[in-house]
Amino acid sequence: MSKYIATRAIRGANALVTEAEVMLNKAIVEKGMDTPVSFPNTAYFLPTIYGMTGQAVETLGQLKPIVEQARSLLHLTPSESRWTPYLGETLDSGMSTLLAAEIIEAVRFVYGLQPEPMEGFTLAGGTSYGGQNGHNHLNGPIDDIQLRSWGIQLVDGRMPGFAAIVGCAKNNATAVKIVRELQRRNILTFLSGNVNGRSIIHQLQEEGVELGYDTYTVPFGTDTLSAIYALGFATRSALTFGGLKAGQAREILMYNKERVFAFVLALGEVDDLKYAAAAGAINYGFPVIADTVIPEILPTGVTTYEHVVSMPFDAIDGKDDMEKAERLVQKCIEIRGVKVKVSNVDVPVPYGSAFEGEVVRKADLRVEFGGKYSRCFEYLQMTKLDEITDGKIEVVGPDFSGIDAQGHMDMGIIIKVAGRNMQTDFEPVLERQVHYFVNGASGIQHVGQRDIAWIRISNNAADKGFDLKHFGTILHARFHEDFGAIVDKVQVTIVTDPALHAEWLEKAREAYDFRNKRLADLTDDKVDEFYSCTLCQSFAPNHVCVVSPERLGLCGAYNWLDCKASFNINPTGPNQPIKLGKMIDFEKGYWEGTNDYAKIGSHDVVQEVSMYSIMENPMTACGCFECIVMLIPEANGVMVVSREDTAMTPAGMTFSTLAGIAGGGLQTPGVMGVGKFYLISPKFISADGGFKRVVWMSSVLKESMADEFKAVCEREGDPDLLDKIADERNATTVEDLLAWLEAHEHPAMMMEPMF
Repeated sequence: MSKYIATRAIRGANALVTEAEVMLNKAIVEKGMDTPVSFPNTAYFLPTIYGMTGQAVETLGQLKPIVEQARSLLHLTPSESRWTPYLGETLDSGMSTLLAAEIIEAVRFVYGLQPEPMEGFTLAGGTSYGGQNGHNHLNGPIDDIQLRSWGIQLVDGRMPGFAAIVGCAKNNATAVKIVRELQRRNILTFLSGNVNGRSIIHQLQEEGVELGYDTYTVPFGTDTLSAIYALGFATRSALTFGGLKAGQAREILMYNKERVFAFVLALGEVDDLKYAAAAGAINYGFPVIADTVIPEILPTGVTTYEHVVSMPFDAIDGKDDMEKAERLVQKCIEIRGVKVKVSNVDVPVPYGSAFEGEVVRKADLRVEFGGKYSRCFEYLQMTKLDEITDGKIEVVGPDFSGIDAQGHMDMGIIIKVAGRNMQTDFEPVLERQVHYFVNGASGIQHVGQRDIAWIRISNNAADKGFDLKHFGTILHARFHEDFGAIVDKVQVTIVTDPALHAEWLEKAREAYDFRNKRLADLTDDKVDEFYSCTLCQSFAPNHVCVVSPERLGLCGAYNWLDCKASFNINPTGPNQPIKLGKMIDFEKGYWEGTNDYAKIGSHDVVQEVSMYSIMENPMTACGCFECIVMLIPEANGVMVVSREDTAMTPAGMTFSTLAGIAGGGLQTPGVMGVGKFYLISPKFISADGGFKRVVWMSSVLKESMADEFKAVCEREGDPDLLDKIADERNATTVEDLLAWLEAHEHPAMMMEPMF
């Protein structure tokens, strides 16, 4: 262990704890002991403190014992005349630093100093970004809703880990290159800190790099303390997905070492506070890589490989700063052991999942296809091997060079695939991937599917040479890469010719209609196997997900056909067939096969799982669910809360708080995480009364799925049922809800008791 690092980390920790104590005492005098403290939109209070100590801090006064606990972890700086290992003392000081940093940030929230204001700084996603921040603030802490929305990307490997960058790069171009290399590898990036007042956040802003949740690049703040939000994110990952409880400090740290692949990249000069914060990150198993000359710490078991690595930027072997930046990122990935999958797509713009959420706004728009003024469709068709040429990409009709800036035109994307293991049932599964594949190109926005697709190309992408043919390039490369086990040939035709566009649109709509009827006929009683999905077990070890034709995965991303395709692509992968065997109770959804799988898949934690009941052995959830369904006993029904909804519910809890009950692989009768399209299935809690049991629903769901819900109400024999279901605009308490239900004669009030 380096005596130099120990000295500086311990010294930095002592100084920060003293600062936290002074700030807290001042705040208590000025604001009062009972002044509320919190981070926005989280059920985990101050998450690092909550996870490490088990204390649910809600007032300034409750921070006093936390300061004392932080001080108890401090040590004297190493003696000049005696050599000892120092590792334990340094790690203690690191944890003390994290507690003190979170105290300071909490106090800053009380004074309105967090999230950090930054005039003229615009984040991706506008005012909805971060759930609480406007255009003139950096992000501050990540809320639970965003954590869960990233959940499926974290567990399926699309987002292989995260990088916490602290400081300032050598120059703006290097800063951009580092971030682009991380984005290209789909690594979530958190930005904080500064060197002599200048931050990498400033550098990226000056170069016009779009920051925000949508681009996997999140600016916390321009001081080192804001890096605590990255460790809070890591702590909540363990609580959200791992089923761990507050106060299980060792288990939370081990969970992060083994399952959350993160590292710290320190750019520029490293001061005492940065050494102390780095020691805190090492507790989590996160190594620290610096681009300056500092002592190194070799492996001791706390991290997987080296703890601290020095890689002086100017000494990196490379022909220029860009190559050096690329090799710096590669070294970080190597030290943490991040498993990265990079798509090699030959297009003139950066490509990767990190760009999937980019928005092309009107001011940046070169041309759009679909939307309000034109029609865009995409249609994937299986064909015979000898009928297509692999890699053939054609554009039939004019390109957009003759279209005015911010103009529009009709377009059709026709993909023909062939393969010995391809099946017609896989057509819609593969067709749905067009959204993700096209969105991976920087400067391209894709929304919708089928004949309501909407694609925008930005000025920047067009200026770099992106044209219509590149849509085919992307699709050819990605279908081979992701579905090579079933796809042998891919041919793409881009149609803009009006006559041919109309002809193919009619063919596509006939195919869509056929698929709709085919899927409608695909019910649970007409198959002899369901599928497991263990993707989320990478984060929630004891969670089991059983996917049937009438019950999609709780994340909303995988249905029965998806799982069937996945199994054909990768027979040893996360989706395995579950032979149903003997039926035990069809009404509640019990089979010998599903129960046997529940025991094995949950490592004997879950003994039985009911496919159709929320009250008896409901399905478990990891944390990636789109909605939470929860019993409201007084109303004899259930409420449905959307992940996007931050409002109070009649249960007296927000989505974030409810998620702590529904997630982590817990089996809790009366509470269940689900995919939103399960709500329209005939099997939605059918053992408990079905859709008629829904008494309250987030308005964002009611409005975004209004057509689907109206069809369900017709199916249930009550066309006006949707109008009888309350939302947060009508009721936020049980009393309000009951009054609403009685006034609107909701059927749940007259149904048999749910328990």
